[in-house]
Amino acid sequence: MADATRAASLDDATLAEIRLALAPDIAMSAVFDGWSEAALLAAAEGVGVKPALARLAYKGGAMDMIDGWVDWVDTMMAAEFADGRLDAMPVRERIRELVQFRLDAIAGMEEALQRAMAVQAMPQNVAAAIKQGWSSADRMWRLAGDAATDYNHYTKRAILVSIYGATLAIFAGDESEGKADTRAFLDRRIENVMQFEKAKARLLADRETFDVARFLGRLRYPQR
Repeated sequence: MADATRAASLDDATLAEIRLALAPDIAMSAVFDGWSEAALLAAAEGVGVKPALARLAYKGGAMDMIDGWVDWVDTMMAAEFADGRLDAMPVRERIRELVQFRLDAIAGMEEALQRAMAVQAMPQNVAAAIKQGWSSADRMWRLAGDAATDYNHYTKRAILVSIYGATLAIFAGDESEGKADTRAFLDRRIENVMQFEKAKARLLADRETFDVARFLGRLRYPQR
């Protein structure tokens, strides 16, 4: 009955909505079939979408399916934290919560993740994979309340792409109870970044003090 209701709700859906509806089922099928047409068709059958329509929604092959899965996680994350509860947390806790939610959302699909990372690592897919990671990092920082428009906008996202990518790699092969090793790894990486940010802030403050002092000196002793 639930599957029939789900299928009926997609009768008038847009391609974007069909992509989103198929995404988690494709990922589950990818555990066994890889990111292939077989996974796409299995998901379409499970959701009640016609094969031709499923192919139209995902006409870009494996990377397109992976992109749909990433977008599904992004959408779930945005809905989960739409209540604004992150606002009361320190920045490091906001980022930890966002990354951990993403990991929890794909728990049980580690094999699909490993297969996805193998596809992303192919030379022809590296640029698209970087774009996927950057998009997710940007969404996380925006949910975390980041409004930077200077170089910090880019450095924050680049650092988070690194943290998230490395954590996913640990997560994919983590067999510890409750993914304890992944959680510990994530905590260490975030702590390392926080220490780096503190050191950078001190360095910039020292540079600013030095520059101001030199400027005032020039005012007092103008160069001839």
